[in-house]
Amino acid sequence: MTKKPRSHIKAAWLLLVLTALLGRALGVQSDETPTVFRVPIEGTIDHGLAPFVARVVEEASAIEGSVVLLDIDTFGGRVDAAVLIRDVLLESPVRTVAFIHPRAISAGALISLACEDIVIAPGGSIGAATPIYAGGGSEEPTAVDEKMMSYMRTEMRTTAETRGRRGDIAEAMVDREIEIEGVVEKGKVLTLSTVEALALEIADHEAATVDEVLEVLGLSGATVLDRSLSWAESLARVVSDPQVTSILLMLGMLGIYVEIQHPGFGLPGALGVLSLATFFFGHHVAQLAGWEELLLFALGGVLVLIELLVIPGFGIAGVSGAALMFAGVVMSLLALDLRVSWDLGFLNEALFTVSTAIVGAGVAGVLLLRFLPSSRTARRLVLSETLKAEDGFSSHDEGEKESFPLGTAGEAITDLRPAGKVKIDGARIDAVSEGDFIGIGARVTIVAWRSGNAIVREDT
Repeated sequence: MTKKPRSHIKAAWLLLVLTALLGRALGVQSDETPTVFRVPIEGTIDHGLAPFVARVVEEASAIEGSVVLLDIDTFGGRVDAAVLIRDVLLESPVRTVAFIHPRAISAGALISLACEDIVIAPGGSIGAATPIYAGGGSEEPTAVDEKMMSYMRTEMRTTAETRGRRGDIAEAMVDREIEIEGVVEKGKVLTLSTVEALALEIADHEAATVDEVLEVLGLSGATVLDRSLSWAESLARVVSDPQVTSILLMLGMLGIYVEIQHPGFGLPGALGVLSLATFFFGHHVAQLAGWEELLLFALGGVLVLIELLVIPGFGIAGVSGAALMFAGVVMSLLALDLRVSWDLGFLNEALFTVSTAIVGAGVAGVLLLRFLPSSRTARRLVLSETLKAEDGFSSHDEGEKESFPLGTAGEAITDLRPAGKVKIDGARIDAVSEGDFIGIGARVTIVAWRSGNAIVREDT
């Protein structure tokens, strides 16, 4: 009887071990649960939501096989903000799902159509995406409104078609002039119910809860991570609101105006700087104010300061600086390309917002400087009693005048333009030229004293 070679036994055992390890690895891979990032899209669609969605999509892209689930309940909001979110979703490297829970109206419809999958809750609705201007009422559309209508129609159609949905249905949600037989009559803006959205294949599934959404998408057992706005994104949502923007700009310009009128960098100046810093920070987080806008505003501020402190007179430097600051603020309010913003009326809106803030700050500043000094609060803070020289009061030290009488000679230790410093008998004192420029090192003589300053004349 011959024995089976031991090498064959070892090979068989090695094969069994490798098979077991491979099966274990495959089992782990197949059992690996996907990660779902839930993003709430609630309330008004504004500029602060765009960076929030972009951040979560970027976070999800770092995990293979992850999904971004937008939990949508909105009546709409700003078109330009919705377009930014739409672009993020169409360019997303991960799977995106819109859960309409229960409504996606106006800008919310555009965001929903940009997702790969749409799941709608029972009793839900999607549509009514006609762009309107706040306060527009029922007036007939103007030329600008027609451009906006055309732009929104195109955005809705191309977004729907990119995701394999009917472009005509998407357009009918915008334009009441579009008629689709059996779907919507001419003269009515299309809004779809849950049943209609499913029948027309605008929505892919129906589900009442997030768990049901995961089940119909084949993601049962997935790890759900709820994401929320960061403090900076929350601030951006507040600051980018048009009313808050106007208030911040007005407070910023008012504080600086009052500070210029009454130098000393007290409360008005601090309030102005804080207001402008909050405005730019919020709009920077909302991806509206980039470094270009910040540099424009900063350069303008430097030119204005040069005009005020170095070359007084409000000439070219001052006008150029004010124009740059104005342009920087206006551009910080625009989410879309400058030409598109002009065509759609967003540029006019930004110009009106900034102009209103400037006028408001000017009027408030004049009234503040006119009535505040005489108010009861101001009288508590300001000394109202006059301190007269006859009573022995003086705004400066009279000792130098007695120590250095008229005719005393000294040397200029700084340029006098006309103010500067002179050195007399080893002491440094404040001096003012009698009129002409006096260079450093020149010999001078005191010819008068005025308000504690020595009036000097250069020796010839």
